[in-house]
Amino acid sequence: MAERTGLLRELWLFLRDSKKWWLLPILVILLAMSALLVFAQGSALAPFIYTIF
Repeated sequence: MAERTGLLRELWLFLRDSKKWWLLPILVILLAMSALLVFAQGSALAPFIYTIF
């Protein structure tokens, strides 16, 4: 967990210092889609989600 918080902190510092705020929505959408795929893989929703892609 310490490795992950270090990565997130480093990413936040990069976004804040370099003023690349346009990356933030891309990262949020990417994380949301990957969480959706991980959590729905074992459920009955999996066939419906995979037809989207």
